Amino acid sequence: MAAASLYQRSSHKRPSSLLTRTNLLLIFSLLIILGFFLPYLGISQSLFSNTHFAFQSKWRNYSLEEAVSFVARNGTVIVCIVSEPYLDFLNNWLISVTRHKHQDKVLVIAEDYNTLYRVNQRWPGHAVLIPPVLESNSAHKFGSLGFFNFTARRPRHLLNILELGYNVMYNDVDMVWLKDPFAYLEGNHDIYFMDDVAAVKPLNHSHALPPPGKKGRPYVCSCMIYLRPTSGAKLAMKKWLDELEEQPWTRAKKANDQPAFNWALMKIEKQVDMYLLPQSAFPTGGLYFKNKTWVRETKGSHAIIHNNYILGFEKKIKRFRDYGLWLVDDYASESPLGKL
Repeated sequence: MAAASLYQRSSHKRPSSLLTRTNLLLIFSLLIILGFFLPYLGISQSLFSNTHFAFQSKWRNYSLEEAVSFVARNGTVIVCIVSEPYLDFLNNWLISVTRHKHQDKVLVIAEDYNTLYRVNQRWPGHAVLIPPVLESNSAHKFGSLGFFNFTARRPRHLLNILELGYNVMYNDVDMVWLKDPFAYLEGNHDIYFMDDVAAVKPLNHSHALPPPGKKGRPYVCSCMIYLRPTSGAKLAMKKWLDELEEQPWTRAKKANDQPAFNWALMKIEKQVDMYLLPQSAFPTGGLYFKNKTWVRETKGSHAIIHNNYILGFEKKIKRFRDYGLWLVDDYASESPLGKL
């Protein structure tokens, strides 16, 4: 009886699991061996490649309709068009947009796959690519064929969004928001735009399309536009496309999209309800960066600053830095993209 009891106690102490110390050592050793040989077998690389391919395939097939539906808030989307050399400008602009809590409605129309992937990797769903893909390894100089091809696609993108039934604000990314621009979209007009002249206007200037200048057309900037999905706004985009076809880029006449935009507006002025935004809130770079007296007199009223009236990628960055507007140096964490 005592012997039987002793046998039962011994049996109770015997491990009932395979996870003995010896077996654990064997499993651990096997994992080390597999970890060493798997890369040579190509298994881990294959898994990474498949994941990478799935990521790229997802965004290559991402449509404009899907993208606009995803980012739109209250029927409105904010659009910029970006190629890889301008990613830092995109980030700088985004910081200023985020400070006014409008970043969620931003859609980046990528002009190359690297931009598409980099934005969507950090900020999924906020970038879309609309074929054809343009060559964009370098920043195109103003007046070049590459610059014309890049900017001439703008009215088509905007028209497509209008056809989907959304309000759309377009910004170039060499801009910085100091105030919320939506507060200045008074009334219910078809199209809103800003002047591109450096001459000082009265604070109570007319909001009608400015009269033609020396070249026989107005000087409205095509870099900041707000459109409602009306027949008038759609007509403006279609007419802009027509003018671009009639005035293509040539070596003799190095056109860009803005003259065509102004010719279009002038020709349809009586058919479209237009609104010129206040110069004090939307000054051109030729005014804001070159007229210190005017800047002091209008302090507190500036909404969007446009870094134009200057040519050159590095020169734009330097001027932004000189005026404390190159935000990515110290505030990259405020951007949805983080530090690029």
